[in-house]
Amino acid sequence: MTDVATETARSASSPRPDLEQPPAQVHSLLQRVILPRPSDPVRVRALYVDERTATRLAPTEPEPGELADPMTLTVSTANGRRLRVTSRTTAVVPAQSEVSFGAYFNGFAAGYWRRWSILTEVRLRLSLEGAGRVDVYRTKADGSQIYVCGGLLAEPDRHEVDLGLDLHPFEDGGWYWFDLTTDDHGLVVHEGGWYAAQEAPGRAAVTVGMPTFNRPADCVATLAAIGSDPAVLDVVTAVILPDQGTQKVRDADGYAQAAARLGGRLRIIDQPNLGGSGGYARIMYEALYGSDGAGIDCEQILFMDDDILLEPDSILRAVAFSRFAREPMLVGGQMLSLQVRSQLSTMGEVVDRNTFLWRNAPQTHPHHDFADQTLRQTPWLHRRVDVDYNAWWMCLIPRMVAEDLGLPLPLFIKWDDAEYGLRARSRGYRTATVPGIGIWHMSFMEKDDTSDWQAYFHYRNRFVAAALHGPEDPKALLRDTLKRTLRHLLLMEYSAVALQEMALRDFLAGPEALFPKLPVVLGEIRAKRAEYDDGCPLDSATEVPLSHLDEMAAQMFPEPPVGKVAIAKGLVKGVLHNLRPSDPADQVVPQRNVSSRQAQWFVLSRLDSATVTTPDGRGVTFRRRDRQLFTAQLRRSMAQLREIGKAWPELRRRYREAQPELTGREGWRQIFQR
Repeated sequence: MTDVATETARSASSPRPDLEQPPAQVHSLLQRVILPRPSDPVRVRALYVDERTATRLAPTEPEPGELADPMTLTVSTANGRRLRVTSRTTAVVPAQSEVSFGAYFNGFAAGYWRRWSILTEVRLRLSLEGAGRVDVYRTKADGSQIYVCGGLLAEPDRHEVDLGLDLHPFEDGGWYWFDLTTDDHGLVVHEGGWYAAQEAPGRAAVTVGMPTFNRPADCVATLAAIGSDPAVLDVVTAVILPDQGTQKVRDADGYAQAAARLGGRLRIIDQPNLGGSGGYARIMYEALYGSDGAGIDCEQILFMDDDILLEPDSILRAVAFSRFAREPMLVGGQMLSLQVRSQLSTMGEVVDRNTFLWRNAPQTHPHHDFADQTLRQTPWLHRRVDVDYNAWWMCLIPRMVAEDLGLPLPLFIKWDDAEYGLRARSRGYRTATVPGIGIWHMSFMEKDDTSDWQAYFHYRNRFVAAALHGPEDPKALLRDTLKRTLRHLLLMEYSAVALQEMALRDFLAGPEALFPKLPVVLGEIRAKRAEYDDGCPLDSATEVPLSHLDEMAAQMFPEPPVGKVAIAKGLVKGVLHNLRPSDPADQVVPQRNVSSRQAQWFVLSRLDSATVTTPDGRGVTFRRRDRQLFTAQLRRSMAQLREIGKAWPELRRRYREAQPELTGREGWRQIFQR
């Protein structure tokens, strides 16, 4: 059993609960105990159960006056599959075993319920059969583990465990979980869950929406997952799927069976490609208004991406969290990596109000792998993380909030979710990104969408969102944009700078241009990008002449500069090199081949040409330095940024005054009826 700190003193007002308590009169489910699929590998099982043994070496306290923090070393070993899973909600703990349910999907993120919900206690209910022990633990916000209560199930009979657990100690964070231990007999888990001892306010009636573009197989899998769980179907009133692609969901294998399981709830709407914002706006439009003006009978609207793998219980958990929230709020699901399914891609996201960039929340670490370091072994996962918004890979919006805030902005893609979260916050509606509510989504590690065709949307929509919610003084935003322009130029990413120029020009055109651009802008972007070498990927570097570098030199790259002085010198050298004429021979034969990982400014700024591998490893771009283009694009970018700086007060006023029209029913209705 995990080494834990045991409470030695308890106040009379907070007694340790007994294992055998009288059952509460009312139980409202918050989250079920769910188990891995039979085919899940051990690494994915780490999201559901902790089957490891662990030894914790006690820290050595520093001497008085020393600045060093004490260090704790935890050594753990994975012993394979201790738990025998018999269904998604039932399992057997064999004799002479111990399994902890202190894992991502089965631990209870008490700190979030303490902060955002009306609950003051949570109840753990387990239906067990056999003999063994049940032990309950909690953590503090720093990850310190505390034993709460436990008991022996001595007779190999049926046992109904019902424990009331206090939520008051979780102001800054912390989790609850339970462990099951057996001796000579096995222990069967018939069902389990975390409950509230009171009725949930409001109704569980959620409309699920999932816009798609040419991902029919993924959509069918998600539809089938929703329909496979009767408890989920009980709360889903409709599933809206705006199909914006040429490969239709209706034509995919398995569609008929998946649609039949939904029992008439599915509504597929064929429409032109209006991007993610157009798809999500259509979902909200249909849910709130529909063709009859009344919309769909629902209390919650749940947005999901089309390229996900769904854990169906996440729908129930999001709805439960929303119903018990102190005030109406957005409830977000976390993103797990579809490529590395034991990995949590991000804990939560915030927006820097000066540079107006989204980023991971402070003191969190992206791409955390639970198979390498479990929840119980990772202190930073126990602190409650507050966010500005939740991305729309999974985000629940109460109907009353949507009615107040309006529809998404017509941005096509990028920043629509962040802007909506900031808009909600400005009206007093907060967002919680809740651990244990999660989906698997394609990781962003295999792409750099800030330099491909999506660069246009990154720049234009960032400025639109900043005009609506950003600072009065845009200096930090403009300075950061200029840095990014220079970086693109040093990387010979001339197409990205051209798209940035388009984006800022369209931003300067004002809010009146957003709706007219929505159906046509993607074609304009593709045409502009095709004018540049870096915008035309090749299948392989073998399509161009081989570099003259020998094999040793080809694999040697300069080290990154360290320190402000070294970085400044490197930038000056890179800029000066780009102001010199290039060697005509290097326009035909690349000087070297550069991997995506090595494609840094301090490498490419010293070259006249290179083939650069795309982030997904599927091709290369042949980048050739162009002195005239470098200087012309830099001058135009600086001129645009100066113009924006001068016009910023007026631009802010125009965009803010136009927001009701941009997010209103009538503007979107005209788009949908074209």
